[in-house]
Amino acid sequence: MPLGLRGKKKASSKETARLVEGEPAGSDGGGAGTNSLRYPPIPPRRLVFHTQLAHGSATGRVEDFSSNRELYDKIADVFAIAPSEILYCTLNTPRIDMEKLLGAQIGLEDFIFAHVKGIEKEVNVYKSEDSLGLTITDNGLGYAFIKRIKDGSVIDSVKTICVGDHIECINGENIVGWRHYDVARKLKSLKKDEFFTLKLIEPKKAFEIEPRSNAGKSSAGKLRTGRETLRLRSKGAATVEQVPCEATRKAIEKIDDLLESYMGIRDTDLATTIFEAGKDKGNPDEFAEALDETLGDFAFPDEFVFDVWGTISDAKQGRL
Repeated sequence: MPLGLRGKKKASSKETARLVEGEPAGSDGGGAGTNSLRYPPIPPRRLVFHTQLAHGSATGRVEDFSSNRELYDKIADVFAIAPSEILYCTLNTPRIDMEKLLGAQIGLEDFIFAHVKGIEKEVNVYKSEDSLGLTITDNGLGYAFIKRIKDGSVIDSVKTICVGDHIECINGENIVGWRHYDVARKLKSLKKDEFFTLKLIEPKKAFEIEPRSNAGKSSAGKLRTGRETLRLRSKGAATVEQVPCEATRKAIEKIDDLLESYMGIRDTDLATTIFEAGKDKGNPDEFAEALDETLGDFAFPDEFVFDVWGTISDAKQGRL
């Protein structure tokens, strides 16, 4: 064996070990020794979403948010407006489409459109029926707005009241900061055969939604719903989750319908919470107890709880 070959082999092995352990080539291996392998850290997943103002704007980008409040702040920064100007957001459409409202989940390829405050209006309404025919929802940040108006209802006869309008005051009482179920209770408590006043703010609308700018057209052509969603949380970091299975999605949809029927509100996040409270329960009594522990403040009527349990049972047995 030629002189020095063994030494060269050892040096080569040492150099390879340093590279595997993450040391730069040619380093002297100083510092504390270790027998465990060190791998390059995996960079965190970067989630970037595109956004526009619904009435028309350039396209911006938002990232690094965990809650709706943080998202609204990010969008406001992009367009140099106050976060309080944003009423709500829709996903993949600039239209006032209440089926596309942003809630606690965003598909990883969803495009976010922010609807901002527009015209203020004050409307007097005569409550000729016990039911006004309104469905109320909110953005989770203090703005309640009209999600649905029933055909032929009291509100349907007042054409200046529109789906998507933010309810700011009822009979002069400012209700900003109220949750949608509190607003629904307030409206339900108004006396029949009397007038009441609503102060509303409608979202700003484009003069012409279609066609949009070239930037809007190019982005709209790429809109898709991913198989994963970003789950936003009021506390803690957002998480990436799988889209619910079809049976779960249908069950949550039916629970949301029951919320509207019994309470005059629609809230997919609340419907999801109710479903989660009951999916592992063995009978309606266990479900009612879990619902009372989780959402006792709502005081759901017994008929609602019974109907929801039927929906959850259908989902568990594959009948949806």
